[in-house]
Amino acid sequence: MQGQRKSGGRWAAIALMTIALGAGAWTQNVRDAEWRQATAAELKQVLPAHAPVVTERIETDVRSASGITDGHGKYIADVVLITAGYSAEGKYSHFFLTQVPLELGGSLRLAPGDYVLGYQRADDGVVVNFYNAATGHLLGSVTAERIRTGFRVESFRIWPPAEHSFIQIGRFRIAYRIGG
Repeated sequence: MQGQRKSGGRWAAIALMTIALGAGAWTQNVRDAEWRQATAAELKQVLPAHAPVVTERIETDVRSASGITDGHGKYIADVVLITAGYSAEGKYSHFFLTQVPLELGGSLRLAPGDYVLGYQRADDGVVVNFYNAATGHLLGSVTAERIRTGFRVESFRIWPPAEHSFIQIGRFRIAYRIGG
């Protein structure tokens, strides 16, 4: 009798764990479904007209903005920096903000904050360097891999996680995960 109780308890624990893991995946899918493409008006509200980059305030091209929102005031967004004549010229090309923790390329974790990025072509894709916008310190790099088929070329686009869970740069992509 004692052995049956222990065995039954183990099965109950396994069943509860399975249900909990399934509920966690379901919760993540629900959260992913809440994210949608941000409108131009929303992006204009969250992205600066002059991005604070180290000691400069660099003009941005709001027409190039891309981003997503959870509809509850949280954004992940990007805009092109107009760096001609600034010390950032050739080093940074985009201002990137995230208002939620983010994991990029399976290896780079960003806390909510403001970042700048620059990228260059490599043999196996595009190497994207992320820097802290306030200090200019390199935080890490990820390699964007070539998108094989089915997508038009986008200069820069953040896709909602329910659709693709990647950031597209030209013909290349970086996988991301919210809450990373």
